[in-house]
Amino acid sequence: MARPKITVVGAGNVGASVAQYAVEKELGDVVLVDVVEGIPQGKALDLAQAAPVHGYDSRLVGSNGYDETADSDIVVITAGLARKPGMTRDDLLFKNAEIVGGVVEQAVARSKNAILILVTNPLDAMVQLAWRTSGFPHQRVVGMAGILDSARFRTFIAQELKVSVENVTAFVLGGHGDTMVPLPRYSTVAGIPITDLLPPDKIQALVTRTANGGAEIVALLKSGSAYYAPAAAAVEMVEAILKDKKKILPCAAYLNGEYGVKGLYVGVPVKLGRSGVEQVIEIKLTPEEQAGFDKSAAAVRELVDKLKL
Repeated sequence: MARPKITVVGAGNVGASVAQYAVEKELGDVVLVDVVEGIPQGKALDLAQAAPVHGYDSRLVGSNGYDETADSDIVVITAGLARKPGMTRDDLLFKNAEIVGGVVEQAVARSKNAILILVTNPLDAMVQLAWRTSGFPHQRVVGMAGILDSARFRTFIAQELKVSVENVTAFVLGGHGDTMVPLPRYSTVAGIPITDLLPPDKIQALVTRTANGGAEIVALLKSGSAYYAPAAAAVEMVEAILKDKKKILPCAAYLNGEYGVKGLYVGVPVKLGRSGVEQVIEIKLTPEEQAGFDKSAAAVRELVDKLKL
């Protein structure tokens, strides 16, 4: 039986780390695509040479074009620019929209049945763009954000309570970034809500740190942004899909009336399986949580409207 084929577009830190984690888990063969000559080829070769040590037989190919990506099961799109000094968010929005639109056209022309996972920022708007450009059913186009946000939240909760991260489940809704909506009452340690374990001011401090999680890392690195955790989060989605796990994960998914939002990609808990987003899990929100979610959705819609999607 042929191994699944995973294409990763963008061979920067996030893309290369996605390739690394995917082959280490032997999820499939990987094609790494990048516009810069030599980079995808070099990183693919380097990862291939780690295989005897790590014990994986996944094949890795690096390419500057898309022909090698034909018949991919999954295409993970990390390509795009990071925000540079002096760049407005709008500059970034239009530039990355151009890049992502081109990538999607090239990829879907060769892989009609693929599932697209978007990682490029501004995330929610890029997923909407990819869905529009691809012509795919919305179930097969999904964005990575909530897993990363909840992983950050889980890390901080575990550190605060000095417990295993494996005991901590966190719940995050909404757009990726400052408007995300963490739900402490659904965030648990071994099933116990964190609201029973931590005072409100402490929870609020962890929530704030989570919302600024990316910025905190950018400030420390000085040049560049987070990549290990974003890549790990994307690979959790790849694994859930390829292994048909039916895993419930927070992802940017298309809403068709759920949570009072229609026709827009926003972060919600979904069931991920072999056909992509198999169900949007809708939970009851308090008026305060719903207001936060509405604000988040409005911020996404503003970007989508700018791109005229």
